[in-house]
Amino acid sequence: IKKRQQDVVRFLEANRIEFEEVDITMSEEKRQWMYKNIPEDRQPAQGNPLPPQIFSDDRYCGDYDGFFESKESNTVFSFLGLKPTLASKVSVVLQTFMEFLKY
Repeated sequence: IKKRQQDVVRFLEANRIEFEEVDITMSEEKRQWMYKNIPEDRQPAQGNPLPPQIFSDDRYCGDYDGFFESKESNTVFSFLGLKPTLASKVSVVLQTFMEFLKY
């Protein structure tokens, strides 16, 4: 989980996309918000969604697998709902088991 989180963070930093970390392990409210805002068809059959889960404000973008696939196909900005620019400043939320990131 940590390696996947670091992969997303490195991409954000390399592309100058601003983000803010928020630890969801310390906030039941934020953890519940994350679970509630993942579309039903993206929820696992059992248990809670595995991190990281990626949001753009309140819009769900996808999980790490979706992020990785979009990175491999060079469509990650589209995945995030961003225009590809060098210095994007957008409010996007990346939620992980340990952290809730806003970038």
